[in-house]
Amino acid sequence: MNLRLQIDTANINWDLIVEILQKAGMAYYTAEIHKRAFSNSQVVVFVFDEENLVGFGRAISDGEYQAAIYDVAVIPDFQGKGIGKMIIQTIVEKIPNCNFILYASPGKETFYEKENFKRMKTGMALFINSERMQRNGFTE
Repeated sequence: MNLRLQIDTANINWDLIVEILQKAGMAYYTAEIHKRAFSNSQVVVFVFDEENLVGFGRAISDGEYQAAIYDVAVIPDFQGKGIGKMIIQTIVEKIPNCNFILYASPGKETFYEKENFKRMKTGMALFINSERMQRNGFTE
């Protein structure tokens, strides 16, 4: 592998973002919505193997003490190779001194625990489609 990080949204094929989220079994929207979401984020990380996009993630933040990580996804064939770890570590390094929250896809919690994330006892969520999120195992 010849991995390269990109920390801006220049020349991203947003249709690939949708495709990778689908392959990773994660929620996805239209390419245009993802473009706006990533463009409005404090930190973005895209990982390429040669010229092929293989993973990404983003964080929104006040830049001072709070941040939330979203859309961390790696193509299934590239999972288990440290790419997700690289994405998380880069995001955390780019926003020092912040507390981070995220919600993991069910079954992926141990990945984040390896990066020192802890399960929250008081986490709450208000989802647009709460029934779907409950069916998918995100809420009680």
